[in-house]
Amino acid sequence: MTTVAPVYARREIATDAVAAARAHAFAVGRVLEREHFALLSWGAAARLELEGGLEDGPSVASAVAGLRAIAPYDRESTADPGGPLALGALAFDRAGWSELIVPALTVIATPGRAVAIAVGPPDEVATALAAWPFAAGEAPVPPAPTRAPDAFTLASVRPHEDFEQQVGLAVEAIRAGEIDKVVLVREVEITANRPLRQHHLLERLRALHPSCCTFAIDGFVGASPELLVRRRGGVIDAQPLAGTVARSGDPEEDRRLAEQLLASAKDRAEHRFVVDAILTALAPYCRDLDAPAVPHLLELRNVAHLATHITGELADEGEDRPDVLTLVAEVHPTPAVGGSPRAAALEYLAKFEPVERGRFAGPVGYLAADGDGEWWIGIRAALLEGERTRLLAGVGIVAGSEPTAELAETQLKLQALLAAAVRP
Repeated sequence: MTTVAPVYARREIATDAVAAARAHAFAVGRVLEREHFALLSWGAAARLELEGGLEDGPSVASAVAGLRAIAPYDRESTADPGGPLALGALAFDRAGWSELIVPALTVIATPGRAVAIAVGPPDEVATALAAWPFAAGEAPVPPAPTRAPDAFTLASVRPHEDFEQQVGLAVEAIRAGEIDKVVLVREVEITANRPLRQHHLLERLRALHPSCCTFAIDGFVGASPELLVRRRGGVIDAQPLAGTVARSGDPEEDRRLAEQLLASAKDRAEHRFVVDAILTALAPYCRDLDAPAVPHLLELRNVAHLATHITGELADEGEDRPDVLTLVAEVHPTPAVGGSPRAAALEYLAKFEPVERGRFAGPVGYLAADGDGEWWIGIRAALLEGERTRLLAGVGIVAGSEPTAELAETQLKLQALLAAAVRP
């Protein structure tokens, strides 16, 4: 773990500063934004390494300890006990190297309230907050707008036939009893005449998918509909998704498709794999944990998913409560993005999946020094690499899966990003 910056300062700011701070973070910073909440940050006061990934408990504990070691300084508001925070987009591979970034400057905005956090050496923190005229409702001026690309080439990285064959082989493994479920990923690549800019993609995703959590962390940009786990004091919640159907835009047809999804034995079984796995992982930490027996429908712009809202109350009190990153390490990857049983599914993917996932389908979110925070699954996401952009989509394979239908589901999911990325 790298040495962290020693102090932080935190104070309320004028809410009319948020728009300019948002524009700045959208252009050059890191963003986590959903309904009624925005975390807007830039710079890196410290980087907390998870050398052994989420698989390595000491790495997780060391990162949490490093964040908590940052001391308060010149704190004008005591209304937010969370302390400094760190955010990140972690690797899908549980044992893969990841890091959390402690931003140099952060704005947290909730309805009617905004707070600024600065982290760094004492003299730099004092200068940073003094230099920003937050009280006047101002914030940094974002960089000048850059031209968006207007010519694109779109290609599937592998032929459709290869993916369908991969689905067929996975179904054979399931029917042979090797695994119960596995999630396969398909990749497409966009090549543009100019780099796709983060702020363009973020603004479009926010407009197209307002019910999702929009994020941008060091070239990884997306809009996730799936809450992995959130901790607020002694209360936790999660909302896993599994089971998907297209939406047509016609109310009657959408109602018919939704009824089919809710009645589908295949989709209900696939969804239950995910819910049961999360309940099993979180139960040892909770005195109370609840999940409805019947999933509800989460409707997005072009698809609908089966969803279950899980809520729980942690058993321990105060500093004995597990921090949110510890809970993330328990539940990731869920069967929604890996498979079931976890170990067997991940072993299968290591042998047979020809895609390098990197941060795709890994946890994306933030951790506060008091242990609170929220993490989403990094899906419906793009990896920006200059003029090249990688898009990935995954589908859950079970015994009843049919290759052409699973290919079509990846196409539906990819549309969520393509609609925002490709604007000729």
